[in-house]
Amino acid sequence: MKLFAVSSALLGPFVLCATEEGQTISFTNDIAPIFAQKCLACHGAEKRKGGYRLDTFELMLKPGSSKDLSIVPGKPEMSKLVQLITAADEDDRMPQKNEPLSEVEIARIQRWIREGAEFDGPDAKAALFSMIPPIPQPAAPEGYPRPIPITALAFSPDGTELAAGGYHEITIWNPLDGRLLRRVHGLAQCTLCLAYQPNGNLLAAASGTPGKIGEIKLFDAGSGVLAKVLATSADSMLAVAFSPDGSKLATGGSDNAIRLFDVATGKPERIIEQHADWVTSVSFSHSGKLLASASRDKSARLYDALTGGVEHSYLGHGDLVFGVAFSADDSQILSCGRDRKVHIWSAGETNAEKTREISGFEGEVLQLIVTSNAFFTCSSDQSARRHSMDKKHKLMSTFGGHGDIVYALALDERFHRLATGSFDGKVRVWDANVTNGGPLRTFIAAPGFEKLHRRE
Repeated sequence: MKLFAVSSALLGPFVLCATEEGQTISFTNDIAPIFAQKCLACHGAEKRKGGYRLDTFELMLKPGSSKDLSIVPGKPEMSKLVQLITAADEDDRMPQKNEPLSEVEIARIQRWIREGAEFDGPDAKAALFSMIPPIPQPAAPEGYPRPIPITALAFSPDGTELAAGGYHEITIWNPLDGRLLRRVHGLAQCTLCLAYQPNGNLLAAASGTPGKIGEIKLFDAGSGVLAKVLATSADSMLAVAFSPDGSKLATGGSDNAIRLFDVATGKPERIIEQHADWVTSVSFSHSGKLLASASRDKSARLYDALTGGVEHSYLGHGDLVFGVAFSADDSQILSCGRDRKVHIWSAGETNAEKTREISGFEGEVLQLIVTSNAFFTCSSDQSARRHSMDKKHKLMSTFGGHGDIVYALALDERFHRLATGSFDGKVRVWDANVTNGGPLRTFIAAPGFEKLHRRE
């Protein structure tokens, strides 16, 4: 639901270049990147083919279902891992769902084991992706031959710029005239969530190349220069949210975990592992004291943002949950999902009691934004909506006319503008308070596409 398929190769030069014979092979620099890109999809925490995991160094040394030693230091020929990556039979050779390892990669692994399979990372129990060098990303196309799905949007705090997810980039637009302002490069294939720091200094991006890598990156919002890489994972990252004072960042993704970071230092402060499936959305309360999350495990959860302790679990959707947000006074939480409904439930001290359920959607409700007097949603039924936040939760506006699923949603409260992004590549900017009427501006968020199209 959160991902779309685009063919892309992600091969870092550190994997393709042979280490000089006089140098010792480094697990962190030379071996871990190979395993991270080629093997984790089938041998990680989510999927454990053959009962074998290599998402940490400690687990890598343990045998799989065959009970054969995966790595025998000093003896690559006796190591099951080497036997499988060099097998002549394609049905036996690993990796099976990726390109075969190159001769250079195989030789590097054999040599590392022959030299003793030493570990030079900070912690043998740490996730493999947490210790490898930054992975270079392919350049975005100079001009797009066709539109791409819009999977993330965010207004800058002053409302003058609109950020959109692109292909290995973020594009920044003038929301009034649809003019491209600049391009932010160096991201994974698809950006799935964007958030500006409340003071406007930083732009956070959750992105991923499906089945290969997920990333959380911070960029200088003005220049687009990379400020920090906060986290990497084996698959796409899906959610980012700043705390109200901008000092903390919460993230979620396909590793089922919520991570809290100190923005100034970039250091992780806490990992919350309460979900059994992908974390699709995270949201801070306006006080900054609480944190809410949504997940594909059919639950939404509420935590103490300081300790990470679970306050409540809401299981009322009975299906995948895609979005979560607090009411303006933090007394209620709104969540939405595959059940085609918005649920409103209490954030009180006793339990997560449902107080209201809003239906009428003709498709999955993918995202929501809540203000003091309204909440906005977007849906796979190719529309966005505005409901009142009073006791009636009346449908006030329907923003229609989209030609595909509306996945991305952003709101500029200062100038009352709503932005919607759909899978057909179009961004529409609306008067958020309009009852009926068309968008103020519509443009295709694909640099160079309209120019190339005019030539044709």
